[in-house]
Amino acid sequence: MPEGHTIHRLAARHRELFAGQAVAVDSPQGRFQAGAALLDGRRLADTEAYGKHLLHHYDGDATVHIHLGLYGKFADGELPAPPPVGLIRLRMTGERHWLELRGPTACEILNPPEVAALRARLGQDPLRDDAEPALAHARIGGSSKPLFALLMDQTVVAGCGLIYANEVLFRAGLAPTLPGRRVSAELWQEIWDDLRALMKEGVARGRIDTVHTEHTPEAMRRAPRVDRHGGEVYVYRRPGQPCLVCGTTVARGAMAGRNLYWCPSCQK
Repeated sequence: MPEGHTIHRLAARHRELFAGQAVAVDSPQGRFQAGAALLDGRRLADTEAYGKHLLHHYDGDATVHIHLGLYGKFADGELPAPPPVGLIRLRMTGERHWLELRGPTACEILNPPEVAALRARLGQDPLRDDAEPALAHARIGGSSKPLFALLMDQTVVAGCGLIYANEVLFRAGLAPTLPGRRVSAELWQEIWDDLRALMKEGVARGRIDTVHTEHTPEAMRRAPRVDRHGGEVYVYRRPGQPCLVCGTTVARGAMAGRNLYWCPSCQK
């Protein structure tokens, strides 16, 4: 599932291509046919990302809410648009570009109260300038749940996914099992600042890189990581391999139904 940096990149991309334009909207697949008919010909006012949720705001207080889930993906390009092929949930055509959405978990129209309700049930998004990390700590500091599970909880930290959760805990030298109530406000601010910086870099680069300069392939004279997610990481999907910092074998386990990776020495 795409992490928050990907959704913020998509929001910026769609804003660049379509914001301020009256767009043609249809649903070749037919599953978004009524919504597409309501939007067709309207002006796309703006786009935004909140955690893993993408919002397209149209004139007339209509918002398209998209959650890609595991299988959703976008494609776009310059006009003329190619003929529709396969299960295209949503297709948009603007003045110079086209966009197609396939396989999302959610593609629906929300009214302003429903958008407000969506925002209200999400946690703080490190990539948003209006985020309040103290509100996230209010949830974390009062919880006995492991910090890894709290980072993965979208009602606590919106947009942080599996890779970022594993990696930010390694960089902080914290065991994933550390109870939230043992995380001070000062420690949480350090974690938050690091997570925000990593995710911002992910937005800029389009991939997740979490290693410090001294641990890059060039600095360590090692082969680059080969993985479909790309990027250089410390522990994510590196079980059985040596820690890049201390050489201890990276461990793997499970928590909150997700894969957990950590260094037993660096994260005591």
